[in-house]
Amino acid sequence: MNDTTVQAAGCVLWRRSPVHGGLEICLVHRPKYDDWSHPKGKLKRGEDPLAGALREVSEETGYGAEPGPELPTIRYLANGRPKQVRYWAAEATQGHFTPNAEVDRILWLSPAAARERLTQPRDRDLVDALVRPIEHR
Repeated sequence: MNDTTVQAAGCVLWRRSPVHGGLEICLVHRPKYDDWSHPKGKLKRGEDPLAGALREVSEETGYGAEPGPELPTIRYLANGRPKQVRYWAAEATQGHFTPNAEVDRILWLSPAAARERLTQPRDRDLVDALVRPIEHR
């Protein structure tokens, strides 16, 4: 990895449905890109990646989160620069979403619906990586 790689981190945020107890995954809608993704963002200089991932969850969704296992790292080009995003599974704790300039909507969806809604195909693998260990607990 060279130092021109953009370092970012995020979480696949999940909860048990308050209605039926099934697994739900939180996706965020960013109006700037008109896309649906997992909460994530660039790390601040010297910031611990897990701390940055949890900060982004809080900033983008309004929820606290209890981190779980690290998920696969996603690498891709963004605006011609290599970008690396480290992800963790994170269970939503207390919180409340308030729309902001960066994220105007969130959705809590079943894993199947989340896979369908995600804009980037690479983000779908993260749903699968999250679901396998949780469903087998």
